[in-house]
Amino acid sequence: MVNTEVTLSGVKLSNPVIPASGTFGYGYEFSELYDINILGALSFKGTTKEPRFGNPTPRIAEAEGGLLNAVGLQNPGIDKVISEELPRLRKVFRKPIVANISGFSVDEYAYCCERIDKEEQVEIIEVNISCPNVHNGGMSFGTTTEGASEVARAVKSVTKKPVYMKLSPNVTDIAAIAEACVNAGADGISLINTLMGMRLDLRRRKPIIANVTGGLSGPCVFPVALRMVWQVYERVKVPIMGLGGVSSAEDVIEMMLAGATAVQVGAANLKDPYASMNIINRLPQVMEKLGIDNLSEIIGGAH
Repeated sequence: MVNTEVTLSGVKLSNPVIPASGTFGYGYEFSELYDINILGALSFKGTTKEPRFGNPTPRIAEAEGGLLNAVGLQNPGIDKVISEELPRLRKVFRKPIVANISGFSVDEYAYCCERIDKEEQVEIIEVNISCPNVHNGGMSFGTTTEGASEVARAVKSVTKKPVYMKLSPNVTDIAAIAEACVNAGADGISLINTLMGMRLDLRRRKPIIANVTGGLSGPCVFPVALRMVWQVYERVKVPIMGLGGVSSAEDVIEMMLAGATAVQVGAANLKDPYASMNIINRLPQVMEKLGIDNLSEIIGGAH
């Protein structure tokens, strides 16, 4: 019988599949469709200090092999996430929870991470310095080594739980930014977030998305994500959560061979709410077909 278990910074997962932040809400919506405890872990919706309504609509545009979104970190704010969303999620989900934290200043990142660090339900903190759909925040910190390391250092000074920095692909040297985060104390890296893109309405001759640009996700970005996971694995010696276009059990194996310890599933959940469950169910079959007995032994195996 194959072994699908992996470990992220001391946190044991029954399998490496994690729904990506922003594509799975706070989990309980999906729990009405199937038992979400089949998941390895769950990364909930990006959280900021204050409540955010998000960007104006329309926020979504289709693209060949994927989609563009500019939701803009819509969330109820850190206080309500702690007082309402986390307890509600824990009623239906007993596996590890990854808290995705976003911000518009270093102080906001530190404040939110310090608050969430005290919550027993949360095992890992994922710090999003890569959101391309908000102005003067998110990705502005993740596009330079200085900005990324400043956030990582501030967050690590106020937390005890493992911190994973979620990086933007909209940079020239992803490995250098990952290395800066690790040197500042980060325990792991998540990559990639979405690629910036846009679509035009030919009749209106204007951008389809009100925000003009949006984040491109889906199968079309998988080769880019895989390449960046590979590069970061070559540079740093911390666990990596790989994401970007993952939509099959084969994609999970490929990501892990490139260097990922765990793999997040994003846009596939929006297309098919059963996507993560189906990937997990098929994973043992694919492992057997490829002669893999223990998933943890193939991490970085293609290097």
